[in-house]
Amino acid sequence: MESFSGSMGIELLNRQRWRTNLELAIAMAEWVEHFYNAARRQSSLGYLTPNEFEALHSTTTQPATLS
Repeated sequence: MESFSGSMGIELLNRQRWRTNLELAIAMAEWVEHFYNAARRQSSLGYLTPNEFEALHSTTTQPATLS
């Protein structure tokens, strides 16, 4: 949790002042969804980021179509 709040402070909170609590809440939610969750390495994925894991395990073949 300390790492999370430290990262959020450096990457988001210390960069600008927010006019309303709603603007801050929206910015925090977007940061978590688009940066923190996507870029954070996860032990359950072999220390890959979710984006790296998906790229590594995505298939380029198309699913079979029903005739």
